[in-house]
Amino acid sequence: MKPRLVVLTGAGISAESGLRTFRDTDGLWEGYDVYEVASPQGWQKNPQLVLDFYNMRRRDVTAAMPNAAHIGLAALQEKFDVEIITQNIDDLHERAGSKKVLHLHGEIFKMRSILDERRNYEITGDINWGDMAVDGGQLRPDIVWFGEAVPKIEDAAAIVMSADVFAVIGTSLVVYPAAGLVNFLQDGVPAFVIDKKLPHMEYRNNLVKIEKPATEGIVDMIEALEKIV
Repeated sequence: MKPRLVVLTGAGISAESGLRTFRDTDGLWEGYDVYEVASPQGWQKNPQLVLDFYNMRRRDVTAAMPNAAHIGLAALQEKFDVEIITQNIDDLHERAGSKKVLHLHGEIFKMRSILDERRNYEITGDINWGDMAVDGGQLRPDIVWFGEAVPKIEDAAAIVMSADVFAVIGTSLVVYPAAGLVNFLQDGVPAFVIDKKLPHMEYRNNLVKIEKPATEGIVDMIEALEKIV
């Protein structure tokens, strides 16, 4: 059996594909206050603004391409059972070829009824006000907004606990509960952290810190992993 490599990724890995992050813009995303476009309160206040915002994000993701970090993780599937837990709503991991991807915060190419969060639908175009699901509820992006529960967090924690090797790539580890996933890592498991500005992680004997952008740091990690397998 292949050793299990669990990878937690954040906005930094997709930033190199041209997708901007909240943190790089001081709480603004393309000029929008994040709570105006990514919270239940923002939805209640101006649902059309929220729909327009995510329609633009959907076009941004469609135009973006996987970068060397996405492609490098997909290539590691030859030697590892790779499970990716991503905070990102884009599909760049999948387009790079990764087979096991858990999206903690939802997916930009999915939508759901405001009446039923359990059933989602695929979408590639725009969601408009007045577009209804089969249950009669207005359709909204299937995204976990600030202040909403993260339904897949328990599944993600179980995946981290099963890791033989662990990596954190492109995340500031300040958004919870996702940031707390590192606490489920078993003692003694080799771990890597890659980012151009390294997040704080409690001291671990087997922690390798790579202070580089994801596309460069992935090269160093792959070289180090060759010594493990």
